Amino acid sequence: MSSKCEIFSLYDSSPDTLLNLCMDYIVANLNIITKLDSVSRWRKLKDDIILPAEICEKFLQTYQKKNRVNDNIANLFRDRSRTRLDRVKLRNSRITDEGLRCFMDHKPYEVELVQCEYLSQASLDLINSNSDNLVSLKFGPLTYVVSQDESMFRQRRYIIDAPKLRRLTIQCRGMSIFPLLLLKPLHHLTHLDLSEYTSAGSTWALHELKNLLSLVLHSVLWSKEIIEWIASMHTLRHLDISQSNERHGKYFSPNEVLSKLVTSLPNLKSLDISGTNLAGNGCAVPALTEGTSKGADTHVRCDIPGLVSRVNRPLEFLGLYGTHHGACKRHDIPAKVITGDANEEQILTAGVAYMERPAMLTRVLNDLYYMFRSTERYNSYVGRALNVVLQAMEQHVSEKHIQISGSATLFYIVKGKEKPCIGIKLKRRIITALLDGMEAHLGDDTMMRNGCLTLCQFKIPTDVLFEYERVVQILLTGVADVNQEGFVQRIAIYLLNSLACQVDGKQKRFLGNHGAIVKMLNLISDRLERHVCDDVLEVAWSTMWNVTDETPQNCQRFLDNRGMEFFLGCLKCFPDKEELLRNMMGLLGNVAEVAELRPQLMDKQFLTVFHELLDSSSDGIEVSYNAAGVLAHMASDGPEAWTVDEPARDAVLQRIAAAVERWDRRAERNINYRSFEPILSLLHAHHTPQCQHWAVWALANLTTVYPDKYCGLVEAEGGIKLLRCLLRHPGPYPMIKDLARVVISNCTKYNSRDLSTPPPGSPDN
Repeated sequence: MSSKCEIFSLYDSSPDTLLNLCMDYIVANLNIITKLDSVSRWRKLKDDIILPAEICEKFLQTYQKKNRVNDNIANLFRDRSRTRLDRVKLRNSRITDEGLRCFMDHKPYEVELVQCEYLSQASLDLINSNSDNLVSLKFGPLTYVVSQDESMFRQRRYIIDAPKLRRLTIQCRGMSIFPLLLLKPLHHLTHLDLSEYTSAGSTWALHELKNLLSLVLHSVLWSKEIIEWIASMHTLRHLDISQSNERHGKYFSPNEVLSKLVTSLPNLKSLDISGTNLAGNGCAVPALTEGTSKGADTHVRCDIPGLVSRVNRPLEFLGLYGTHHGACKRHDIPAKVITGDANEEQILTAGVAYMERPAMLTRVLNDLYYMFRSTERYNSYVGRALNVVLQAMEQHVSEKHIQISGSATLFYIVKGKEKPCIGIKLKRRIITALLDGMEAHLGDDTMMRNGCLTLCQFKIPTDVLFEYERVVQILLTGVADVNQEGFVQRIAIYLLNSLACQVDGKQKRFLGNHGAIVKMLNLISDRLERHVCDDVLEVAWSTMWNVTDETPQNCQRFLDNRGMEFFLGCLKCFPDKEELLRNMMGLLGNVAEVAELRPQLMDKQFLTVFHELLDSSSDGIEVSYNAAGVLAHMASDGPEAWTVDEPARDAVLQRIAAAVERWDRRAERNINYRSFEPILSLLHAHHTPQCQHWAVWALANLTTVYPDKYCGLVEAEGGIKLLRCLLRHPGPYPMIKDLARVVISNCTKYNSRDLSTPPPGSPDN
């Protein structure tokens, strides 16, 4: 029996296709195939690059996942001898008429322009003059190519001049239906979508469209004339007269209107009346069916009066989402597939059907949210729901309510029982969709909260490394406002701290370069002014501790931005806060590891504090351990570098040794080392054996308590060799050499254990 994880094909962890990987790399590194013209400053293909249509179209598709196409990108396709485009699909682009010319010169078969707000009416001429092959044309929302200027159309007597055009979509909210008068040249049109037009003006010329198979008039205000026109189109197979605003969907005599349409359209297979009252009030109507095998006619019920004629021939699809009187919840409906909110199947079907309609899609996503929030019985729908939610968020990044509803639904899906089944490709798609939404709506608390909460369901930083820089920038924005003392700030700083942990120096430098240290210090300054010690204060210090780990540039930033002043301030205001003290001393341990910065710590006030903390029992041994580490690194520079009289260097060294002797070598630790290089460097300090004492104790403790994690690291960084040299040197006192032997012994035992354990699958001898 297959496991539950195998049920969902979406949870695929197989690697991406080579084509997709290559295209992602090219989009991220345009200079591989393009160059900037030194004169025009336009980007163009390199001389030896020739791309077929499949690659050109794949490039455009991939580029638009993270970028907005502009004229510079369009210019790559200017040379038709080296590029080819059969389909031009642009969404949320910045191209102007000049950029569109580069695309249209290819005379494509299909053109789709959605949210291309920089195009003008002149683009219509470009399309018409290159329409020889055009069979499908779509103008989506915010693409203002079709004008309200009636005089312009009256002069030339047409909108679109494309003799082969079969499919036309013009979705222009609020535009008059007048231009329909000028569709007369499009005799071969089979699919027409005029969603969100107003119905002002005559429709007599529409009777010229004799071959329509599909007509979409979503959110077009109805009139008697429109109903008569629709009823005359006997070839129609799909009709959509749905409304996103239910107030506009109230027909006089709805049963009669629907009956007239259905009986007039004998080929109708698909009908959408969502958001209207055309389904009637729910009173069942008996319908006479064909005779039975015994020769007698039978009567069946139909709960939608206007569809009683279709009882024997159920519709393939019926849209009832948001219909008056809850039509989708009725029992006897003559349709095979239904959209509505009566059950999971209807909701998910609605999500797919209304993907291009933000207002309706927002409601569908809200239904999905309540569906997954209220119960865990929807496991079998997780794959389909994820597909709907992610596609909605990807297509409608600028629609805030879709992003909020979608991210809220994602939270409940990814925290559910199927979480372990989600494969890497789907994880990345979810994370990218969340980041796109958060980035587009940075000022919205709800979106930021939803995004952060959902990100917390993943393994941080592992799962987000592929988008590391973008996650950091978004979260830093979330913590930037010290006055925004709310949930978003708390969860954002928690995530930042997790992102700063267990990553390499490059990523830590990125955090510092983008203001992580400064923003943390701003939060600390705010808390100090208000005398508030909360989790934000503690995590701010913890974040800086992680960000400064083996990253001298960030240590410098800490000192340059009054970091030591804030350290002393917190120590004075909150002396009994153990976790705060541990985090602060951990950070100063990182600073002390940087030789160039140690002179800035050589201050009587600072050293006195470190000296006193050697005897601290706060948080076990951690505060004392870090204080000793700071002082050991400062003392390792030699007597001449100790430029203060108080506390005296010898007194400090004696106290370091006394503190180390008190610590339990088997104590468990709240610390994480990526490298032992700073500790191992202290083994060379033969002039100050107390520095060596602290270093070998640290190695002995970590290899004793955590051999699996640290024995290999000691060996990999040359620690065993250095310890053997230390044993041969006459300088170190016996306790140091005893600890050195402990480390060597721990590593030897660890290695011998590895050798005695057979590899998986090998026979035991």
